[in-house]
Amino acid sequence: MAGQQAIEDDSGDGLAADEAKLGEHALLKLEHFLPYQLNVVSSLVSQALSRVYARRYRIGVPEWRVVVTLGQHGVMTAKAIGAHTHMHKTKVSRAVALLEKRRLIARRANREDMREAFLSLTAAGRTMYEEVAPHALDFARRLTEILTPADREAFNRALEQLTAQSAQLVAEVWREDEDEE
Repeated sequence: MAGQQAIEDDSGDGLAADEAKLGEHALLKLEHFLPYQLNVVSSLVSQALSRVYARRYRIGVPEWRVVVTLGQHGVMTAKAIGAHTHMHKTKVSRAVALLEKRRLIARRANREDMREAFLSLTAAGRTMYEEVAPHALDFARRLTEILTPADREAFNRALEQLTAQSAQLVAEVWREDEDEE
């Protein structure tokens, strides 16, 4: 019997049982960790949306965010777009370059600060925005149609609270980093 146990342990069955026990008592379970859960939802939504935008308009998520932001606000700098969309300046710069090359956005120099430019949609960019917006709104509707109106309101409130709390935590981390320097 003891020899049989040793053979089973060597075959990996004992290891699998030990790993299962470890998983039950883990301090942190990734699939229950809110930041991970939010990232999974974000990733899945971005994958679906990016296929729609790539197929219809030959743009990716960063370009879509720039187009929609300019469609919403009219004229902005790349820095302001980055702040509004929470995208890194490199992603914004690449998206702007691609959209400019495709003549979907126009650049106008800022005479007060020649290091930056004002960006806006061209007529073709505005047309794209007006075509993209209904698709995006329909996708969002389809995504949330599983929620009751009360759940949707609660979810929207929770998202606003989580966003505000996240911004506060980011500010705290930045302050801690500055204090350490």
